[in-house]
Amino acid sequence: MRRWVMRKLSHLVVLAAVVGAGSAWAQISFSPSAGTAQEEIGPQSSVSDELAGVLTRGQALEAQRRWGEALTLYEEALRSYPHDRDLAERMQVSRIHYDLGRRYHDRTFLQSLKELTPEAALDLYSEVLLKIHAHYVDAPAWTSLVQHGTRALEIALEDPLFLESHLSDVVPARIHRFRRDLRSHAADLQPTSRQAARECVSRLARLAYDSLGLPETVTVLEYACGAAGALDAYSTFLTAGQLDEVYAQIEGNFVGLGIELKAAEGALQIVKVIPGSPAQRARLQAGDRIVAVDGRSTREMSADEAANLLQGPEGTLVEILVASPGRAARAVQIRREEVEVPSIDEARIIDRAHGVAYLRLTCFQKTTTRDLDAALWKLHRAGMRSLIIDLRGNPGGLLTTSVEVADKFVSQGVIVSTRGRNRQEDFSYSAHASGTWRTPLVVLIDGESASASEIFAGAIRDHRRGTIVGSRSYGKGSVQGIFPLNASNAGLRLTTARFYSPHGHPYNEVGVQPDVEVQVVARPDAAGNVPRVGDPALEAAIREARRLAPPRTGVARSP
Repeated sequence: MRRWVMRKLSHLVVLAAVVGAGSAWAQISFSPSAGTAQEEIGPQSSVSDELAGVLTRGQALEAQRRWGEALTLYEEALRSYPHDRDLAERMQVSRIHYDLGRRYHDRTFLQSLKELTPEAALDLYSEVLLKIHAHYVDAPAWTSLVQHGTRALEIALEDPLFLESHLSDVVPARIHRFRRDLRSHAADLQPTSRQAARECVSRLARLAYDSLGLPETVTVLEYACGAAGALDAYSTFLTAGQLDEVYAQIEGNFVGLGIELKAAEGALQIVKVIPGSPAQRARLQAGDRIVAVDGRSTREMSADEAANLLQGPEGTLVEILVASPGRAARAVQIRREEVEVPSIDEARIIDRAHGVAYLRLTCFQKTTTRDLDAALWKLHRAGMRSLIIDLRGNPGGLLTTSVEVADKFVSQGVIVSTRGRNRQEDFSYSAHASGTWRTPLVVLIDGESASASEIFAGAIRDHRRGTIVGSRSYGKGSVQGIFPLNASNAGLRLTTARFYSPHGHPYNEVGVQPDVEVQVVARPDAAGNVPRVGDPALEAAIREARRLAPPRTGVARSP
């Protein structure tokens, strides 16, 4: 799991996917071979062995309480084996632990536990249910939402962080008996309305208080988080701090160091350093590992706890111990500042002889359209005759921004359509002829190109506006709305609709299939190392862009 170290609005429509941080090197296949049925034992046995290996690695990560890494592992495996129940079960358990860990290392959530009375917590729970009822893409089943809340509480009662926070003086046998009683009481509850669900949770919270002394507010909030998290992989409860993070990502700025991190064997590995950030000025680089924060070893804490320590008010200092390949660990003191996150990572002429331009788009945020305009005119003045847009690793962003970006290259017709449970979620977004760039286009995608990236690539594909190169995209075909909660400073991210390509094709669990496929032949080893064999997908894109580029006497003009 990756995250930015970072800083209101009303209901926002967003598209985003949580995708794994792994990478892979590949070889090119220009004509995907047709699949054939496997009837022999060998391939079946190979699949079983691979699944067993995933579950074994996952159990090892769970035993070390590395929930973020376990969740990423299961998510990636489920893309290959979407119907495996064991993987789905382990992913759900890991997600509940992971979300709990994030909440209990979030100062805003801990403050809400202190400030909310039991009645106010129940009001918040009711509001969560109301938002689900009004906006979620499928009609809610009240009994199921309460049952999932019970599951979340049961798992919390096994989590050392939760137990240390609330039940450190209660003997394990007593907690075990309560978990059994909780399951029994919850099984008899069959609420048929939002009010009935509230009354059920109130009753179970009172039971937890009478049996264990667990504060009722704590129990009710677990039910609220459990209800939101049970809907699908993208819907979730957002603490006040997490809600601010979402808004910061949408706006493209935050207060922090300016680094992107992932968990890596007891440390935080730097995946990316933002140009012009405090981290870059401190000479941090991708590949460096943060092994201590303010004197505390990262091995003694979860990845999210360590990441949270890196956050803080603007102008404050944090000291980190950084280990770089081939160098002794060094202490670095960095001041937290407001950081602008660029949505365009690179824009340059990659082949001057043929006028091939290259542009890497990292996300779809509020500033993306403005940044793209500036980059396109810069490339045009530099002699662009064809353009490669690299969406590899782009997890998505704003729906409206993805439409605006596609509109720059598609002159007419539908770009994307959305369909939800409520009529107001059914909408078709169309292109406008004015201001369209006619430059020949190649789009690079991979398994981490998701949501808004898929809207763009799918529009280019369906309108035959360019060539798609790489590997099948992530396959996330749903729209999320961000809903602040009146009962607190927290919020919800809820799936409100599903989106479809201009030809009406779904994206969910399907993705976008490239025209020129790049098949994976090498994966990272256990340490995350990948054989360096160049960038065959980019090489294929350059060849295609050269083929599409008009001769110099017929340069395609911009608007």
